[in-house]
Amino acid sequence: MGRGEISWVRRNEEGEKLQIYAHREGDRWNFYARLRRYDQWEPLEQPPLEDWVELLDGVRRRANRRLIRPEEVPRVEQLIRERFPEWSEGSSGEPGSAGAGDGT
Repeated sequence: MGRGEISWVRRNEEGEKLQIYAHREGDRWNFYARLRRYDQWEPLEQPPLEDWVELLDGVRRRANRRLIRPEEVPRVEQLIRERFPEWSEGSSGEPGSAGAGDGT
């Protein structure tokens, strides 16, 4: 993985491990996925909220280590809000999970 690329592993609907990486090109983040190490990376046209939350976590960690500009954190948060209006800062991105903004 090069600079500006963040990767993680999650399980798909069938329970198989799916490798995901996001690559920043200009002001866009492009997502890619593959099942196995030597498979071709396939673009993810509509990444789920779960992947955007993983990206945000990776961006925050890299910003803390000064590997990514700190301005990228609120920019990714805004991209998530635009694509997923129901998302709140405390939500995990998991389907059926409750957000932390319940006011208690």
